[in-house]
Amino acid sequence: MSWRLPRSQFEKQKGPGNKRAFRRIVRSGQTPGVLAYAGGTPVGWCSVAPRPRFSFLERSRVLAPVDERAVWSVTCLFVARPFRRRGLSVKLLKAAVALGRRQGGRIVEGYPVEVPRDALPDAFAWTGLAAAYRRAGFREAERRSATRPIMRYYIGGRRGETRKRRGTPRLY
Repeated sequence: MSWRLPRSQFEKQKGPGNKRAFRRIVRSGQTPGVLAYAGGTPVGWCSVAPRPRFSFLERSRVLAPVDERAVWSVTCLFVARPFRRRGLSVKLLKAAVALGRRQGGRIVEGYPVEVPRDALPDAFAWTGLAAAYRRAGFREAERRSATRPIMRYYIGGRRGETRKRRGTPRLY
């Protein structure tokens, strides 16, 4: 919820209040992201929705809009520790693109970190690593910070042309 709410509201309702706010989003019929399961246990999460739903992005100079085009934004990418380094982040990103596509999106944008592999504790890579975005087919669209590229996936191709793709990524 930290990306979806003004900072003061997020802090004011920290904990149970933010959980209730997130439940309201789900109950409203919005799909706030995609989940990965191992058996019946959730092991991964990717938050994705139209950019205007994330007020944090409106306050960020580094993550300011690249252009005027409507985008879906990936703001959180989490994989449980026992399931890391198995390609699950890439699968979640592909599932996020598939969700955006089904909802009429043309561009999915993410804000990963790019630092030397062991220079960043896993807990600080909660928007994902740029390498995973690249493996999922995202390309760098803008970079206003050495460690924070803005990555884009153009649905149907870079110029927006429609192109039939084989095999839709499987949602988990």
